[in-house]
Amino acid sequence: MTGFARAQGQTDLCAWAWEVKSVNGRGRDIRCRFPPGFDGVEQAARERTAARIHRGNVSLTLTVTWPEARGGVRVNLQVLDQILDLMPQIRARLPDAPPPRAEGLLGLRGVVEAADEGLSEDDREAVEAALLDGLGRALSSLADARAEEGARLAAVLDDHLATLGRLCDEAASLAAMQPAAIAERLREQVAALADAVPTVPEDRLAQEAAILMTKADVREELDRLAAHLESARVLLAESGPVGRRLDFLCQELNREANTLCAKSADVALTRVGLDIKAAVDQLREQVQNVE
Repeated sequence: MTGFARAQGQTDLCAWAWEVKSVNGRGRDIRCRFPPGFDGVEQAARERTAARIHRGNVSLTLTVTWPEARGGVRVNLQVLDQILDLMPQIRARLPDAPPPRAEGLLGLRGVVEAADEGLSEDDREAVEAALLDGLGRALSSLADARAEEGARLAAVLDDHLATLGRLCDEAASLAAMQPAAIAERLREQVAALADAVPTVPEDRLAQEAAILMTKADVREELDRLAAHLESARVLLAESGPVGRRLDFLCQELNREANTLCAKSADVALTRVGLDIKAAVDQLREQVQNVE
């Protein structure tokens, strides 16, 4: 599900702002953009985000503004030296690459850091605690926005499930008429061949009809379709993350619809089976938005 949230605040040492965005995704992907010097906050931020968001692509952007007295940056010479020591190996692998420029080297992560030598350990812990507290508020706002979207989406999913339920009922009605239709079709085929082959005994005709009816019996598929639909309704009533389980149910619904169409011996039933497949595809598209 999609959503956006912003939280901002300040301490005696700095002002900060969080922007948190989420978009639809099959799994969970958390991406962070932090200013130099705050790499230590990233792991805690990822853990807190993962505890609140279970599905989707999430972007965390942190902005920190320091007073002019603490402003400025420094070059981490140790990291820069390590990069320069690797340059001969890089040139050997990429002989046609142009030589590195100063701005390119300074743009590498870890080379330029915030000049915060004046921060004591206690001050740094206080700033990081305030930042993580602000992230918690932003994630709460994001969760509220996603919950509102989820409530609207639940109504759409209910409509799709209701449509599938009606189509399955229609398929069951058509399937109930299949045995008589198969028997009648078999009699017509035998009558058409009456001049070319000897008369077929009635018991033999009954055996052939039974075989055809067994192959065309879709009651098992209809029962499984009904069971999957009921499972989907139960999942929608739950409060936790259900998107991946609903996605799996959509795969199973599509599998049963395919089998129903393959076994159908009636044009009308096949047409309803194709309608079921289309409705399952529509349901699956919406399920991708569910956490």
